[in-house]
Amino acid sequence: MGSILLFSVVVAIAAAVIIVPLTGAKGEEEKGKSLVVPALLFTAVIGAIVIALAYYFLNIDRNLTSLWPVLAVAAGLGALFSKGLEQKAKSVLFGATLLFAAYLFAAPLLNADEKFKMVEMDQEVEIEAFDETQTPASVPPKFARNKMKKAFGQVPNTSYYELGQLQVQKVNEEFVYIAPVEFSGFFKWWNADVTPGYFTMSATDASANPKFIQSEMSYTPSSYFNKNIERHMRLENPEAIFYGEVQLEVDDEGKPYYIRSYGDFVTARNGFDVKGIVAIDPSSGESITYKLEDVPAFIDGAVSPESVSLENSYYGNYVHGFWNSKFGKKDVKLPSDEGTEANVSPIFDADGEMYYFTDFTSPKEGVDSMLGYSLTNARSGESTYFTGSLEDSYMDSQGNLQIIEKQFIEKEWSGEMPVLYNFYGEASWLTPVLDSNGFLQNYFIVSAANPEISVYAGTPNEALKLYKTALQRGGSTVDGSSEAEEAKTSGVVERVFKEQVRDFTSVSFLLEDGTNYIVSSENVPLAIYLKENDQVNMTYFQTGDIFLPVKELVIEGVN
Repeated sequence: MGSILLFSVVVAIAAAVIIVPLTGAKGEEEKGKSLVVPALLFTAVIGAIVIALAYYFLNIDRNLTSLWPVLAVAAGLGALFSKGLEQKAKSVLFGATLLFAAYLFAAPLLNADEKFKMVEMDQEVEIEAFDETQTPASVPPKFARNKMKKAFGQVPNTSYYELGQLQVQKVNEEFVYIAPVEFSGFFKWWNADVTPGYFTMSATDASANPKFIQSEMSYTPSSYFNKNIERHMRLENPEAIFYGEVQLEVDDEGKPYYIRSYGDFVTARNGFDVKGIVAIDPSSGESITYKLEDVPAFIDGAVSPESVSLENSYYGNYVHGFWNSKFGKKDVKLPSDEGTEANVSPIFDADGEMYYFTDFTSPKEGVDSMLGYSLTNARSGESTYFTGSLEDSYMDSQGNLQIIEKQFIEKEWSGEMPVLYNFYGEASWLTPVLDSNGFLQNYFIVSAANPEISVYAGTPNEALKLYKTALQRGGSTVDGSSEAEEAKTSGVVERVFKEQVRDFTSVSFLLEDGTNYIVSSENVPLAIYLKENDQVNMTYFQTGDIFLPVKELVIEGVN
């Protein structure tokens, strides 16, 4: 707090010197000189109070460029009150300040090319294939939040608190949602002083229940004055340029930390280029600054979703400069706003790395065709833009949500958190479906290139199994490429599992040699008669999956 007072006093003294006339008109010199010192003192005191309050409550960075409004006001008043040569000098200073202000406001017009070059992404065609042996973080945050609210009775002195913002991350190799318990108002903060802890819940298992973890925190987003986490970060890092909200991250021992991304302006005071994070121990207030390359391993979201959303906007809009983004719009692609955090969706890859997903669509109204999608590493900030198969036209996230709405129009269910995956070589939207009360009902998968191919089931893995069969009967590939080789085999059936999928039966079976297969009665109607100890001869696709899709099946004694 002392540093902000010293900063305000120094700035106020400089402003007072500019505002207060130091010379008077002819014949008034003696009278003017006697008033200069009191005027300087009065102006400096008032100025220091106003500046200190503004910087304290608005959390403004204390870089010199942030002082231009103070300089503009001081120079304008100085030119107004002074006379003669002093007035001319202060008028020049006022004019220079206005030119600098114009430069600041014009920065978005001038630095569009620089922004695009800063965020220009590597390009690839398609992400690596993802199958039912892996588990996507697929529990929607709205559903997780509802379950946490219902478990809020675990919190001591419940009336003092409310649930904070959700953050998905990996803790002890498990994907979980973290949500801090926050104060519900000023007087609750005044009486309690600390919050009791946070909730955690699985991000992959919708049937899991939230758990309350006790860990007292003094510095939080809902605390006041110096205990407010954003203000505490500013006081500890007065010159840092922050962008995005503070987020709660938990290490593998359950210790919570609040983090926030910091970086540099692109030019003037415009744009943002992330460089690292500031981490605060919410119990002690200890502040540690990390560059991106030095961020501790337990922190998944070092790059704030807000900064990723901003960079996606640069990449999509400024490919040919600022004016093209407003008028011609050649090659412009708009990032979607369907993400769960600041218009982006956090997802995890097969190796447990967190990425932010965003799809891009055309600026032309009424078009739901996806132009591509980006994945940004949440720790390093490195981004890749995927064009998708150039031979196919992919449906964007909005089109996917419209299909779900029409599918369940009578029940008034809707989709949330659509994410594009490569399932068996097919670009596919995986979307949790919620009812009007925010309860999870099923998972919907639809092909982005062939929207007529879609399935839904109670869990993502169940939906993936059905989707494999649907792709097979729909003529699409299920191997991550279009070159899955056919093979023939025979054997004795050891185990059989059958389930009804709409109008058909999906049959999964295990041979005595330990290999697993799956076939739909739509392709092989007599598969419904398959049972243990049957001898079978078949043709299947060598996809490398746990359940290999069967093209032709002959059951001895039946066919």
